[in-house]
Amino acid sequence: MDLVEQRFVIHQYQHAPKFTGRHVPLDEIAKATRKSSAYLREGLKQGIFNFGYAMKSKSGKQYSFYCPDKLVWEQTGYFNENPNEFKGL
Repeated sequence: MDLVEQRFVIHQYQHAPKFTGRHVPLDEIAKATRKSSAYLREGLKQGIFNFGYAMKSKSGKQYSFYCPDKLVWEQTGYFNENPNEFKGL
């Protein structure tokens, strides 16, 4: 990472939102990115997207997803300061 990139990263994190570690629902991310929830789920399962985690159940037939707010912001630029008031974008 050169000096310009380092300064950009430092600037970006100096103005970062206050993260809580909350799980950002895939429906919310889908609305923010204008992609379908199914598309995002599949991308997380295949490891294509890096804004969350897909965990396979013991049976191997179902997945659980966890998308922490900080990781979503870092990878997509999306952050919602008032998640309780989210009604769609």
